[in-house]
Amino acid sequence: MGKRWLGLLAAGLLAVGVLLPAAPAMAAPTFKVPFPCGQSWSGQTRTGHSPAYAVDFNRTDDLGDPVVASAPGTVDRVTDLGGTSYGKYVRISHAGGYHTYYAHLNGFNVSVGQSVGYGKVIGWVGSTGGSSGPHLHYEQRLNGADIQVRFNGALALYWGTRNYTSDNGCGSSAGSGTVNTSGTPLTVRSGPGTGYAAVGTVADGAKVTIQCQTSGTSVTGTYGTSTIWDRIGAGRFIADAYVYTGSDGYIPGVPRC
Repeated sequence: MGKRWLGLLAAGLLAVGVLLPAAPAMAAPTFKVPFPCGQSWSGQTRTGHSPAYAVDFNRTDDLGDPVVASAPGTVDRVTDLGGTSYGKYVRISHAGGYHTYYAHLNGFNVSVGQSVGYGKVIGWVGSTGGSSGPHLHYEQRLNGADIQVRFNGALALYWGTRNYTSDNGCGSSAGSGTVNTSGTPLTVRSGPGTGYAAVGTVADGAKVTIQCQTSGTSVTGTYGTSTIWDRIGAGRFIADAYVYTGSDGYIPGVPRC
């Protein structure tokens, strides 16, 4: 076969894609539950939802709770649709054509063009737009198309309700402190307040890892009076008034629960 025919054959094969296999799709980001480390939320999926694969997240008294970025990316939409549809919502652009949506927010904590990472608070749970009660409407999309949600690569439950515990930002922005009670063990509570059940104690002088901080019952302790409570594990809170952290008030860089 002459060189001219070989050239024409090669060109023909290229034209039909025989010699150019499609490039593999870029792997999805590792998406995490869109709430601070250690929090547990009820996530519901239902066939009548719009879009179909969105997840609605709830927990008790969740109005105003922080919502965090579920994967690193760039904020490309911060929009208020008023009393319709998503209401106040944020969209984050991720690598490979993926986007995440966070809707019905009570307020915003980011702006368009801002880079965000795991655990970054982007807004707060609300009931704006077409919402009938406080919750977070969450979506994952690929090239604009609604896709089934995955957390840490595992598929969310379709269809029904499941509890999800967040590992978003765990260890990346934790604080530390030393308990100081002048000898008395410090009571650990199941929530941020003295009205919550006692679930254990921490010895005086023990070092603790503070995963996040929140406000609760006012307590007067070794370091004055404070409403700050430190979460040191799932369902385990101690009064910050008895913990030396090196900071007056909230610890810089440690997320709010």
